[in-house]
Amino acid sequence: MRRVKDTSATEIAGVLEQVAGRLKDVRTRRRLTLAEVTEATGISKSTLSRLETGQRRPTLELLLALSHVYRVPLGDLVAAPEQGDPRIHLKAGQVKGRTVIPLTRQPDGTQAWKIVIPSGNVTPQLRAHDGHEWIYVLSGRMRIVLGDQDWVLGPGEIAEFGTQIPHWFGSTGEEPAEILSIFTRPGERMTVRTAAVLG
Repeated sequence: MRRVKDTSATEIAGVLEQVAGRLKDVRTRRRLTLAEVTEATGISKSTLSRLETGQRRPTLELLLALSHVYRVPLGDLVAAPEQGDPRIHLKAGQVKGRTVIPLTRQPDGTQAWKIVIPSGNVTPQLRAHDGHEWIYVLSGRMRIVLGDQDWVLGPGEIAEFGTQIPHWFGSTGEEPAEILSIFTRPGERMTVRTAAVLG
């Protein structure tokens, strides 16, 4: 049991280390100083510096703000590690016709996936289960059905809902969509400081 925990900690550290490197690389490519990013986001220079050196754990709130300022998809900052890193090996799979790339490996904790929804995935098949889900659209347009409500979301839009509500998400039939999905189980909480787009 102790060995499993140590391995998990090593994997998490490896993922965070890669996110830190991406943050610095993107800022450098955009030719932005820490002071300029601070002015644009309100994130302090010390926090930005610690994020880029891996001394601070990135949160969704911080990553969303940075992806907006850097004008890159959130997925570019939190993409799964490249193959070849022996510390973590996350494989893409097919689930209900969608390409699913896991971004976490903790089976009992918060689950995160990068999902590519093909344009042919258009038939709603609603299901309900315990938990809470948060979806961020990286590219394309997706359709989401929650109970008797039906929406279309585009890049940068967010949906956040309890999964006890019968739900389904898929394509509008026009183009593929790429999303970030985060799922928490009952008893876990995720802090959301901005209102969901839906409503």
